[in-house]
Amino acid sequence: MSIFGGIEAGGTKFVCAVGSSPYNLRAEASFPTTTPKETIGRAIAFFEEQQQKTPLAAIGIASFGPVDPNPQSPTYGYITSTPKPGWTNTDFMGTIKGALPDIPLGFDTDVNAAALGEYKWGAAQGLDVFIYLTIGTGIGGGYLVGGKPIHGAMHPEMGHIRLPRDPARDPFSGICPYHGDCMEGLASGPAIEKRWGQKGSALSPKHPAWDLEAEYLALALVNYTGIIMPQRIILGGGVMQQSHLFPMIQQQVQGLLNGYLQIPEILEDIDSYIVPPALGNKAGVLGAIALAQYSVRE
Repeated sequence: MSIFGGIEAGGTKFVCAVGSSPYNLRAEASFPTTTPKETIGRAIAFFEEQQQKTPLAAIGIASFGPVDPNPQSPTYGYITSTPKPGWTNTDFMGTIKGALPDIPLGFDTDVNAAALGEYKWGAAQGLDVFIYLTIGTGIGGGYLVGGKPIHGAMHPEMGHIRLPRDPARDPFSGICPYHGDCMEGLASGPAIEKRWGQKGSALSPKHPAWDLEAEYLALALVNYTGIIMPQRIILGGGVMQQSHLFPMIQQQVQGLLNGYLQIPEILEDIDSYIVPPALGNKAGVLGAIALAQYSVRE
């Protein structure tokens, strides 16, 4: 059985693992995202150690973004214009390749990879078109059609769509350094903390923060539904650990659509249309392993 490596590179932490499926994870390590040199160096050290035990068939790199996913581009494998301090124009894939030159690499966004993992082993099995959103330190979306992540001029940037904000109700102007009150600027974990003065995990389920959060996320999901018509929407990330958000979002999506889309899943079974990841908090790193497998197959 071939063994693969995966890197889930998040804005807050990196998770590295080796294995072949959810049922065969042989080693795992997690550490904070600090500087590129230190953090990528720790990932390389992990795989060098694992490579001595079992040769790796490939490593999948699933990175926070924006990134350059175009193999024909001179900056393929780079993290580009990220708001993460110190990481702009980081040659992520090239650094890994320089240290581990004999191991094939796959590269994509963290959310595209998580979507790939859910397609292979989780809540998107058997689906042709679906999206995976992570609501956490940032907000990003992965979009798969026929089991393949969609790229255009670059990868989808679903977290930076513009949402209507009523300044009288929500005077918070957002935290995105590029757009202010885009979706990420209004509804990410750091936005919740900045607006209310506490992390979301410290807020009561009855706190007004969650009504506002559900509204912003529902507005976004209605937009994605109208444009993409996914068969399912999977919501992961740290903010969605607040499980009481799911019924709130589901109810608001139905209300905003107002019966216009005659889709049975939305009208009658909304809790099977907007769902958590079946792989839980392993979706990202398992997705990176799936990305490694996909890169060798391609």
